[in-house]
Amino acid sequence: MQEKFPHHQTKMDGALVQQKKTELIKELFRKAIHMLTVFIPFLLRIAYYPVILLLTLVLIVYVLSEILRLHKKEFPIISHITSAAARQRDGHGFVLGPVMLALGVILTALIFDPVSAQIGITALALGDGLASLVGKLCGKICIPFTKGKTLMGSLSCFIAIFLSTLCITRSLAPSLIIAFSGTLIELIPIKDVDNILIPLSLALLAHFII
Repeated sequence: MQEKFPHHQTKMDGALVQQKKTELIKELFRKAIHMLTVFIPFLLRIAYYPVILLLTLVLIVYVLSEILRLHKKEFPIISHITSAAARQRDGHGFVLGPVMLALGVILTALIFDPVSAQIGITALALGDGLASLVGKLCGKICIPFTKGKTLMGSLSCFIAIFLSTLCITRSLAPSLIIAFSGTLIELIPIKDVDNILIPLSLALLAHFII
C-alpha cells in the first residue's frame, strides 16, 4: 500500500495538470474570439446597418445552435466551436457568454454615437479580454471578494482600456477615468453579464466626459 499511494498521487497530479492545460487552451481560444470584436467599430464605419444585421443573425443562429446542442443535436460548425470554447463552469448548460458579448456590442453600437460606442466596444474587447487571459497566465495575487480576479489581470485591464481610449480620444484625463471605471466594473464578479455592462457603462461615461 505504501508503494501504490505515491503512484496514485502522481496520476492525480498528472490529471490535474492536463485539466489545467485544457482549460488554458479553451481560455486562449475563447478570448481570441472575444478580442476580435475590437474590429467591429471599424466595420461599423464602413457598413453600419449590414454589420448590425450580420451580428444579429449570428446571435440568432448561435442561440438556435445552443438549443439544438442541449437537445443532443449538432448545428454545423457552431456547435463544435461552442464545445471547444466552453468553460468548466458552463457545464452542460446553455453557454451564455457569446450571447452577452453579441448583445453588448449590438446595443452599444445602436444606442451611442460612433466615438462613444468605439470606446465601449474596444474596452470590452481588449480590457475584459486581457484581464481574464493575463489573470489566468500570470495572476498570482487574488483580489479579495472578487471570486478569483487577480491583481495582474486588473492591471492589464486598466492599461488596455487606458491606451485604447487614449488612442481614440487623444485626451489623458478622460482616458484615465474611463480606464479606472472599466477596471472597477471588470472586478465585479457577475460572470458573463460584464459583456453587456462594460461596453454600455463606458460608452455612457465617454458620452458625457469627452
